[in-house]
Amino acid sequence: MGGNWQQGVLHVPLPALLHPMVVPGALWVWLLHSAACLASGHGPAGKKEISIEGDLVIGGLFPVHEKGVGSEDCGKINEHRGIQRLEAMLFALDEINKDSSILPGVTLGAHILDTCSKDTYALEQSLDFVRASLTKVDGSEHICPDGSYAVHDDVPTAITGVIGGSYSDVSIQVANLLRLFQIPQISYASTSAKLSDKSRYDYFARTVPPDFYQAKAMSEILRFFNWTYVSTVASEGDYGETGIEAFEQEARMRNICIATSEKVGRSMNKKTYDGVVRALLQKPNARVVVLFTRSEDARELLAAAHRANVSFMWVASDGWGALESVVAGREVVAEGAITIELAAYPIKEFAAYFRNLNPYNNSRNPWFREFWEHKFKCSFHTQDCSRYSLKTGKFEPESKITFVINAVYAMAHSLHNMHQALCSNATKLCESMKPVNGKREILTRDRSGDESEIPVVRFDRFGDGIGRYNIFNYHYVDGRYRYQKVGYWAEGLILNTSLIPWAETSVPVSQCSDPCKKNEIKSMQPGDICCWICIPCQPYEYLLDEFTCMDCGLGYWPNETLNGCFELPQEYIRWKDVWAIGPVTISCLGFISTLFVFGVFIKNNDTPIVKASGRELCYILLTGVLMCYSMTFIFIAKPSTEVCTLRRLGLGTSFAVCYSALLTKTNRIARIFSGVKEGVQRPRFISPTSQVVICMALISCQLIIVIIWLLVETPGTGKETEPDKRYIVILKCNNRDSNMLISLTYNVLLIVLCTVYAFKTRKCPENFNEAKFIGFTMYTTCIIWLAFLPIFYTTTMCISVSLSGTVVLGCLFTPKLHIILFQPQKNVASHRVGTTRFSVAAAGSSQSHGECSRGTGEGWGGSISVLTAGVQEAGGKLGWELDVVENSSVKNTVVCPADHPCSPSQSLSPPCSTWLLAPRPWHSLLEGIFMGAHCLILMGRDGAMGCSSPEHSSPPWDAAA
Repeated sequence: MGGNWQQGVLHVPLPALLHPMVVPGALWVWLLHSAACLASGHGPAGKKEISIEGDLVIGGLFPVHEKGVGSEDCGKINEHRGIQRLEAMLFALDEINKDSSILPGVTLGAHILDTCSKDTYALEQSLDFVRASLTKVDGSEHICPDGSYAVHDDVPTAITGVIGGSYSDVSIQVANLLRLFQIPQISYASTSAKLSDKSRYDYFARTVPPDFYQAKAMSEILRFFNWTYVSTVASEGDYGETGIEAFEQEARMRNICIATSEKVGRSMNKKTYDGVVRALLQKPNARVVVLFTRSEDARELLAAAHRANVSFMWVASDGWGALESVVAGREVVAEGAITIELAAYPIKEFAAYFRNLNPYNNSRNPWFREFWEHKFKCSFHTQDCSRYSLKTGKFEPESKITFVINAVYAMAHSLHNMHQALCSNATKLCESMKPVNGKREILTRDRSGDESEIPVVRFDRFGDGIGRYNIFNYHYVDGRYRYQKVGYWAEGLILNTSLIPWAETSVPVSQCSDPCKKNEIKSMQPGDICCWICIPCQPYEYLLDEFTCMDCGLGYWPNETLNGCFELPQEYIRWKDVWAIGPVTISCLGFISTLFVFGVFIKNNDTPIVKASGRELCYILLTGVLMCYSMTFIFIAKPSTEVCTLRRLGLGTSFAVCYSALLTKTNRIARIFSGVKEGVQRPRFISPTSQVVICMALISCQLIIVIIWLLVETPGTGKETEPDKRYIVILKCNNRDSNMLISLTYNVLLIVLCTVYAFKTRKCPENFNEAKFIGFTMYTTCIIWLAFLPIFYTTTMCISVSLSGTVVLGCLFTPKLHIILFQPQKNVASHRVGTTRFSVAAAGSSQSHGECSRGTGEGWGGSISVLTAGVQEAGGKLGWELDVVENSSVKNTVVCPADHPCSPSQSLSPPCSTWLLAPRPWHSLLEGIFMGAHCLILMGRDGAMGCSSPEHSSPPWDAAA
């Protein structure tokens, strides 16, 4: 029957007294044969053991010697894991026998054997533990290998339990044997996960945790330092193989990859260890090497690394632990290593006990003299070793001492509980426990009793100890190499990185691929979770995870850590920007200049130059120029629904006001002269009122277009980014540029028509020089629009609009302003004369000017205005004309063709004809005179006209119309 755990207590059923055990026949024969031969003295030659008598005897298995080389079973003495652990068991037995609260009246004895760190040798030694059971079997006639008969001694004392072994493969072999005889076993160092299987090892328990806790702690250390690509080395056997298997499982759970896995066998030499190091060097990116090896294998690997003059970042299990023997002479290649060791509590009494030992007071330990010679490098045969003492120097207890003592105490308390149950009224061992047999409770999960020095022993439901580990870093400090405790693990990792020299500055890198930069993601290689290619994200993308770039979207930008996005600030032209200061300055100057012109024209509203300019259209034109300059402030203002509405409405309208007025004026001139040349009737709608109505009609067309546009596309604001500059978000009106250009198409039509009419009237002579200036204005305007319209943008549009207004202001109004301010003699309002005489300027060039001068004598009365006469050269003779206007009415016209000389004394000379126009009020002076070869055109501000020609005896149309 197997053992089972119930309510925290392990119940182990044993056979009733004298009940024979059922064991396969072949195995019985082999066991009896071997035990009998051993009992007759045919066992291993020179076998050493510790045998201490007692009422109850506990067996012990310790690696007193290391594993032998080649065919040898045993090697050199094992100071820490052998001698110290063995003495720890003896110390615990002494303490228990002195303690009256545990097994009162019962003495515990011991039978301790050396396993030589080898599982097969340990199994052979363990046969001594089952001899008592074997001798009870009939059929004792057996022949030894040498042909002699087996001799039976007295029945040996039965073993009540076994403490050990140390290595997992040793414990597994021994456990398989002891379970056949239902002998409980408690290990103090075996950590293989296999031993947790209670269906196979139901009589086994241990005071240490299984390896998968250690493997978990090691993998968490790797993850903490981001070591995701490592190599592993394991010792052959259950400890190394099962331990590294558990580590690999934990590593996979944490996305840690194994670059290469190496194994060191039971019989290795320097060449094979060198081969392991060379294999590790084949994976240069795997700087970290995880060791799940025995201490002797770890030592030889360090020696091989030292010979190869290479170093690794070692992460080692408790096989290395904090042993000085592993790193002795190999400190340089071991520097930086992180090792794990079971958390143990120091027991001061044992330290005092061990320091007082010497070969003369410790005769019960047959291996102590050998240990003494090894430690102090002396020999009892050639020199005196008594002068040495363990009291000198610092005592460093082996890491498993506490667990050895705990195991002995756990066994003792189990026997104590059984004694109380079976021998409740006895002060000594009763018959029910001779031999220890039957159903009994041998292990408790929680130990009670004196807890002042010995900590509480706890087992989980699998009979395992609780996983607690100390973490060490081996480094050079204070002038020497030493192990520094830097952390602790108990279901979670706690590390003090400030105690690790390289942890704060230059953590070693052990990764298959270099870490990706801040703005890069990993593109994993097929079938490999640790090797990748780094791919940069776009500047406008953030990292959704380490494998995915995600677009922040328009108007957003990744934050500094690239784990999210923030809304970009909206860019627009501000009043303080350099790009705004220039256009605003230009607009302010233009605005002031336009107001100045307005003021001058209003002040000189009744002067000839203002009247001749067409006052109504001039004021409309100046209003359009003011609107052009005002648009700069609207375009620079922060976009909003109101501002966007004004932009749409004001841009096209300001242009429409300017160019509608210019088109009306040029069209009037063109129609007048076109009609005269063709001899048709006087053009219609050339009066000032008609001109204003026509201009307003043209402006209304633009207003209708803008209103329809506002209704179809509701004004508002929107964000805009350029594909190559997504980090800039421009706040702008939501209208499309194409729609804005469509709105300006009407103004383009006005400009084209104005330019055509200006070109047609470009040859109008003196009094109509305004047509020439209009033409110059339109040519310049075309150039501006062709330059700025393709690059429509806020600032350029401001400049374009301002330049358009400036061209109109400069080209059309500057000449008039110059006459008004600087040549007032050309802007005469009226003159009083008594008589009039005529004079003509001398003819010497293709064109000159004549003027009427004041004289004396009788003549016309009233106000007389003299206009400059146009003179045309024909065959070397000059033709000229002169109009006399009295009281705002045309009084007389004198015409002299080029082939008929006129003298100043002549009033009229045939063939010149004279028309006296009926007196009527004139609102302004004559706008201009056109001198043709055969006719003279007179045109008034209000549209009254006259004509003189040799071919006509009367006017072709009603001059008073």
